[in-house]
Amino acid sequence: MYNKILVPLDGSMLAEAILPHVKDLARHYKATVILMSVVEWEPIIVAPEPLYSGFDPQDRERRFKEVEAYLTGQQGEFRQMGVEAKIVLSEGPVAQTIIDVAEKEGADLIAMASHGRTGLARVFYGSVAAGVLHKVDRPLLLIRSLENK
Repeated sequence: MYNKILVPLDGSMLAEAILPHVKDLARHYKATVILMSVVEWEPIIVAPEPLYSGFDPQDRERRFKEVEAYLTGQQGEFRQMGVEAKIVLSEGPVAQTIIDVAEKEGADLIAMASHGRTGLARVFYGSVAAGVLHKVDRPLLLIRSLENK
């Protein structure tokens, strides 16, 4: 049923709460797991069109290397279980980039954890999970990862 499972991760334990579910699904369906992270640059002014400060190419390279090392570690855990896994690093608006990567990679399922923010925190930080949910054209496995765990 699932051949490719896309798993967006941001390096947090909250996002990693989806991993036990993905491991079970990947073993059951003999699916390939695509571990991805999105580097999103912080806007200096939040407006209808965000204004981003100029960024140092060395800082960009350093951030991508950190994210790649993190994803490679996660990839190793899947491979030790006999599950095929690959990594994808992207940059851009997080929710749309997740959807774009799912389409490009031909993912049958997107599996991710919601950080469980409510109220003002959700308004301020936005909700990547909600952004994906409202635009996605394929199955989405979403679990709530509570911040107080």
